[in-house]
Amino acid sequence: MLWRQRNLTVGILFVTLAAWVVFERSGYTLLSLLANVLLLLFVILFLWAKAAAILNRPPPPLPNLQLTEEVVNEAAALVRTRVNTLLSVSHNIALGKDPKLFLKVAACLWLISVIGGCTDVLTLGYTSLVIVLTVPALYERYEDPIDRYLIMGYVELRRLYARLDAECFSKIRKWILEKRKLN
Repeated sequence: MLWRQRNLTVGILFVTLAAWVVFERSGYTLLSLLANVLLLLFVILFLWAKAAAILNRPPPPLPNLQLTEEVVNEAAALVRTRVNTLLSVSHNIALGKDPKLFLKVAACLWLISVIGGCTDVLTLGYTSLVIVLTVPALYERYEDPIDRYLIMGYVELRRLYARLDAECFSKIRKWILEKRKLN
């Protein structure tokens, strides 16, 4: 969206902010709200159907909702392929076949753990929405300075990695190779 439809984006932000404030202040959770709304819907439909039967009126117009076997099989096949891919990658990580991916996954899980310990799901969802709506717009507006700073940061990280490799990682590699030669 990138703020091209400014009214829509601002509307989404304000509605989300209002919902977040209501949930935070009331202590109400999204799951309990959903359950109560569905309960209210079922009670209304039930009473409508019973009143319609007593007053000789037609019952509430409800469509016949059913899943076809084809749709269920397609969804199951998609889920099965995704889960098998995830299990294959997890298997390779667990066996130590891809140490770089292991480090990436470990860093992501650690980051999720730290963020999860600092906030709840509702606040995290609202914050994520604000970030998703504002960061691309800010990047589009200030693309050149941001790119310049990112390149400078990347160069600095490469220097830091080279220094760590020379001082620490190379010693660890030499130590591992010496241990292997001794065995």
